[in-house]
Amino acid sequence: MKIAILDAYADNPGDLSWKGFEKLAETKIYPRTQQEELIPRAKDCQAILINKLQITEKVLENLPLLKYIGVCATGYNVVDIDACRNRGITVTNVPAYSTDAVAQHVFSFITYFSNHVALLNESVHKGEWKTSPDFVYWKKPLIELSGKTLGIFGYGNIGHKVCEIGKAFGMNVICHTRTKKADMPEYVSFEDLLKRSDFITLHAPLTPQTEKIINKESLSLMKKSAFLINTARGGLVEESDLAQVLKAGGIAGYAADVISVEPMLESNVLCGCPNCVLTPHVAWAPLETRARLLDVCLGNFKAWLSGNPQNVVNK
Repeated sequence: MKIAILDAYADNPGDLSWKGFEKLAETKIYPRTQQEELIPRAKDCQAILINKLQITEKVLENLPLLKYIGVCATGYNVVDIDACRNRGITVTNVPAYSTDAVAQHVFSFITYFSNHVALLNESVHKGEWKTSPDFVYWKKPLIELSGKTLGIFGYGNIGHKVCEIGKAFGMNVICHTRTKKADMPEYVSFEDLLKRSDFITLHAPLTPQTEKIINKESLSLMKKSAFLINTARGGLVEESDLAQVLKAGGIAGYAADVISVEPMLESNVLCGCPNCVLTPHVAWAPLETRARLLDVCLGNFKAWLSGNPQNVVNK
């Protein structure tokens, strides 16, 4: 049995171990794999682990030995599921491993805007406190989250966790999602979510219905004092419209861990935008979260080898 780990760096930059896989199969580890390198590297393998590589019908035609694809993520849209099913190739994913980490990142963005810790820290280290005539000074007004309205767009595992944290801060939580659930906070229309929220956080999947749902029209409904948070998918946002709104002061700020094309293109309009905070798709990636991810990936592989596969997405 041979397995190729083709996107190793994304999940394990060196602070975790692949030894569990090495005990089970002849293992080839590649920190990064370009799309054109995929077939040569995997052609003699019965199993592969991927993260963002595209597994298309054409790729599968050139990998006749392949019987197992382990996606080291929750989303598996990079894999042609029907083609794998037709070829008898098992595809597994890792559901709900990063819920706590992503929700935590959401509130790191929210408190970035509400408490201005980065701005004030920079000010103090520049010496502005030393020259202040008062024991306290402000660069921008701080915002108390208690009593503010948090709007959640999408109410899966992460949306639910964000709701819990928002309530712990004393926020009023409202929600818009495709399917109402019994444990949801106040359900509102998408239009009301935009109009009423002081903070809006996106947690919906990218579908034809949600693609670029944040655009010039939807942004115009938001309060000028409101902030938008995106840790879901960059494609939910029409970035050119958002850049114009930010430059015009149409909303108070935008923070995202995702953009439309990753890694960021030189031409991305959000780079350098005012009141725009961007992190490089790391919300899911604390050490503890990645360790959990690799544990489930290993468990998925073991289960498949034993003939009792788990977390299969193409049954």
